[in-house]
Amino acid sequence: MDDMDLHVLRLFQEVARGATVTDTAARARLTQPALSRALHRIEREAGAALFQRAGRALRLTPAGHAFAAHVDAILERYDEGLRAVAEAVDPEAGVIPLAFLHTFGTWLVPPVVSSFRAAHPRTRFELRQHGEEGLVRELLDGTADLVLTSGDPGDPLISWVRLLEEPLLLAVPPRHRLARRKQARLADVAEEEFIVLRPGYALRETTVRLCAQAGFTPRIGFEGEEVETLRGLVTAGLGVALLPLPHTATFPPEPAQPATPHLRVTDVSSARDIGLAQLAGRDLPPATARFREHVLATAPRTLPA
Repeated sequence: MDDMDLHVLRLFQEVARGATVTDTAARARLTQPALSRALHRIEREAGAALFQRAGRALRLTPAGHAFAAHVDAILERYDEGLRAVAEAVDPEAGVIPLAFLHTFGTWLVPPVVSSFRAAHPRTRFELRQHGEEGLVRELLDGTADLVLTSGDPGDPLISWVRLLEEPLLLAVPPRHRLARRKQARLADVAEEEFIVLRPGYALRETTVRLCAQAGFTPRIGFEGEEVETLRGLVTAGLGVALLPLPHTATFPPEPAQPATPHLRVTDVSSARDIGLAQLAGRDLPPATARFREHVLATAPRTLPA
């Protein structure tokens, strides 16, 4: 592709990832026909059809999938090169791509980023939020240098270090028979409906595992995608859940007591690990390496319940 410039490859990448031609052209300040011609030029140079139309959208052909993987690698290496040059010229002005679990955006991420920026004010962050599956993809795709996640992803390509342990409490409705207690056995709610996160979230897997340790399989009544949604459903009397307490945006964080009763679990070790992950064997850019050391140095070992 002697005459193919990086801008056109980025446009190809956007469409390949599901963006419409209309939206991509608008963001690039191109006409739609101009973008279509650019995509056709890529196909001519590749010697194969890379897209097929599905309604109003374009979908990759098998050849398109093969080509897109190489485009992603080219652009990733190019962007890494730009970052390396920028940090060589001004080591304090690096960019740190950080991805994290949705629930960490209200209490864990703000203070660690803020305290790091206080010492390195010219450093910039690119922040993304996902469930655990999305966090793994961010690392493997090279779009994040570091991820904050719940539990070890268990992937041989990913290196994970435990930062702290977060207690999980049994959340029950305000008028529940256990609501006046400070603690309870998980087995005490074996016959009740559980409110859990959807498959793909580590908290769901942890809930199922802890229930199995307590001697039962949870009867799932509702599934959600955010912890605070689950807490709201418990408050409405729709079931029980194993949840972390909400925390203040301080570091170390302090727990905030919600209106819904949260009971300490006594029959199983009810907690989840929070850790920091990166690609195994990869040398991190200087700014990211400094941020990693900052997080490791400042994280508390256990959160209060």
